[in-house]
Amino acid sequence: MSETRTPADFWFDPLCPWAWMTSRWILEVEKVRPVDVRWHVMSLAVLNEDKLDELPEQYRELLGPKGWRPVRVVTAARELHGDEVVGPLYTALGTRFHNNDEGPTLEAIAGALADAGLPAELIEYADKDTYDAQVRASHEEGISKVGQEVGTPVIAVPGADGEQIAFFGPVVTPAPQGEEAARLWDGTLLVASVPGFYELKRSRTKGPDFSNLK
Repeated sequence: MSETRTPADFWFDPLCPWAWMTSRWILEVEKVRPVDVRWHVMSLAVLNEDKLDELPEQYRELLGPKGWRPVRVVTAARELHGDEVVGPLYTALGTRFHNNDEGPTLEAIAGALADAGLPAELIEYADKDTYDAQVRASHEEGISKVGQEVGTPVIAVPGADGEQIAFFGPVVTPAPQGEEAARLWDGTLLVASVPGFYELKRSRTKGPDFSNLK
């Protein structure tokens, strides 16, 4: 008999270090549980476009026009080269942005395209609105499942009746590995199976820890 595999839909913005951490966890889960991750972009620039004036200056700069660049390039890569390139390109971007502390510069995006074996000319889409409608549609698909008051990451898994249940998070640092990653996944499926479950939360006392990803 073939093993039943569980789909997990994951929405990310390459800018977000917390989404990056969670994405490394879900990749670890794929090694220890029968899970297939499907990658989708969401955009912190889109999420915050109506409230940029309320954000600190550093975030206004990050989530302004420059904040569109990574999701535009990922979306162009998907449109032109297929869904299968999204995960590897996200890995390449996140490694440069976060692990290597290069930040979301055009140089880092260009380097990530090379790392992922994708055409260099995709960088041309960083400042073009060619696929902005697709960025917005993917963002809306993810955020509509979980609500407007959260950010990235968003993960959607099957609930008790097979219907997708989406959550913001899990927010973790550092990214769990091995059996610890598996237990967190099992818990995610468990709470998704309980009708009416919405939230567990505690205040963060640590920043993103990439030390076990290097």
